[in-house]
Amino acid sequence: MGAVLGLCSAAQLACCCGSAACSLCCSACPSCANSTSTRLMYTLMLLLMTVVACITLAPGLHDVMKKVPFCENSTGIIPGDIKFDCDQAVGYLAVYRICFATCLFFVLMMLLTIGVKSSKDPRAGIQNGFWGIKYLVVIGGIIGAFFIPEGQFASTWMVFGMIGGFCFIIIQLILIIDFAHSWAERWVSNYEESQSKGWYAALVLGMLACYALTITGITLLFIFYTKPDGCDLSKFFISINLILMVIASVVSILPSVQEHQPGSGLLQSSVVSLYVMYLTWSALSNSAGECNPSISATNETSFDKESVIGLIIWVGSVLYSCVRTASSSSKITMSGHILAKKEGYDSIEGDGGEAGDSEEKVYDNEAEDTAYSWSFFHFVFAMATLYVMMTLTNWYNPSSQLSKQNVASMWIKVTSSWLCVGLYVWTLVAPALLPDREFN
Repeated sequence: MGAVLGLCSAAQLACCCGSAACSLCCSACPSCANSTSTRLMYTLMLLLMTVVACITLAPGLHDVMKKVPFCENSTGIIPGDIKFDCDQAVGYLAVYRICFATCLFFVLMMLLTIGVKSSKDPRAGIQNGFWGIKYLVVIGGIIGAFFIPEGQFASTWMVFGMIGGFCFIIIQLILIIDFAHSWAERWVSNYEESQSKGWYAALVLGMLACYALTITGITLLFIFYTKPDGCDLSKFFISINLILMVIASVVSILPSVQEHQPGSGLLQSSVVSLYVMYLTWSALSNSAGECNPSISATNETSFDKESVIGLIIWVGSVLYSCVRTASSSSKITMSGHILAKKEGYDSIEGDGGEAGDSEEKVYDNEAEDTAYSWSFFHFVFAMATLYVMMTLTNWYNPSSQLSKQNVASMWIKVTSSWLCVGLYVWTLVAPALLPDREFN
């Protein structure tokens, strides 16, 4: 499936004008829905911009990066008595500008696609085509952003970055909860259909592995981020999140929850617990004082372990949000409504339906209704850009000290971990508390 989607995405990249040109370019490509290939194209764009941002942090480019326009045009002092040293911060400030231009592109696309209901809308061509022009717009925006003098740009843009990063953490945890439920439902269904002990063993091993990693992580947090005397706030964060994980796991196997959601169980709870443990670690890595051992262990051009894992989770979340509706039997869109499965459109090989008989390999499956909310999709990607910006810069303050500690980001991550558990528990108890409503 991934290879087929990748071929479609690559074929669509080759044709930079629109859907008509794509039909010709993709004649050798296996059939795939236009909505799927479009999402993959935007994902490819976001990943490419992320790679470019990572390259600017390479130590070998440090001397070259100091010659960029925003360093030469800056006075060296940020208003407010904050010293700005381009010799130290140039890599992070370059990431800010790359992500600034990329984020503005997705915000622009969000505004242009508000209210689109089907591919018959004149704006559908803007969404699904003109890829060459879109890449030129993003590249031009990045070049222009490099001419923005420093001043208060980084300080101001970091505020937007923290807000956007928090929004994407919330979106990301919703995706992870959805992934956990989908994973468990698929494996439970395979076990019930085949009665194979292999699927049952896989369920148990998957659950045990996630819980083992969670317990190991919690233990390491107590060892490295707390001290016998002091570090009370760190101890509180770790302890309260551990208690919340236990509560969520117990709730998932309550008889009343099992009655309304037979598919719920410890596998989902273990995945959510593992993610909450990561958020706790990420929050403590931005804590202040001697309780944070990573303050002196990182420098401006390095990626610490927390950032690398954060990027891996980010990539997985973006890809999952991209292909989520394509892999579902009934398409659950980001706007919350459900589209009925269209015969012929949901089959890659075709089954005698319209898509199977059509010569067009990238076919239009949104003539009657969009498969996802286009504007919300771009909003998610704009927030994803801000999140990766903060991750690549280790949530640092944009000053010459580049201090790892950032109390605001610490509280953002801790709060998001509590919201994660709250949302997960709500998905468990909502069907029992509101039996008259339908939850999908």
